[in-house]
Amino acid sequence: MAGGDPEQARDVARWRQAERLRLRAARQNLSVEARNAVATALQAHLLDLLARCFGDLRDRVFSGYWPIKGEPDLRPVLSDLHHAGVRVALPLVEVKQAPLVFRRWTPDTRMVRGDWNIPVPPPEAEVLTPDVALAPFVGWDRKGYRLGYGGGYFDRTLAALDSRPFVIGIGLQAAELGTIYPQPHDIRLDAILTECGVQVIHLRDHSASD
Repeated sequence: MAGGDPEQARDVARWRQAERLRLRAARQNLSVEARNAVATALQAHLLDLLARCFGDLRDRVFSGYWPIKGEPDLRPVLSDLHHAGVRVALPLVEVKQAPLVFRRWTPDTRMVRGDWNIPVPPPEAEVLTPDVALAPFVGWDRKGYRLGYGGGYFDRTLAALDSRPFVIGIGLQAAELGTIYPQPHDIRLDAILTECGVQVIHLRDHSASD
């Protein structure tokens, strides 16, 4: 992890931005068939991981995401979890440069346009604190670090929560990097999941036997 060297920090920032652009372009260039295959595989792997780590998630809070910019579409899993009695939430930006807010979502939720024009639950939707949260990534490494879009929202949110959720990074196997050169603000995820299955997992005290 880089220390307090300003020049090194600038070099890392430039490298990470270049990697974001490269990996996002590769993801956007996937065919429709390839995208569907990735999403189908990830959906199955995610449900298996949740069952193994948590058993029954009924009445717990699960935070998903609304896919943008070629991210794998896991919305069918959100619907399945809702119908299984899980309280599903979606993250949204309500204040710039502040932690994300998680609001309840159901398949019947009337979505509105949020930051970056992303569909989000309306302001009257219940605010929840997730027990499990998905974190889509642009890139990832074997130590469990995630390369995001550069806004820092997810790391800022995790740092602000009193009780940290079990966080699962979601993305492409081909987005693996030797390292993301994690900085002091980067928070290691609990698991990394790709279309090839679980790549990284650091089990803490989130099992169903808590």
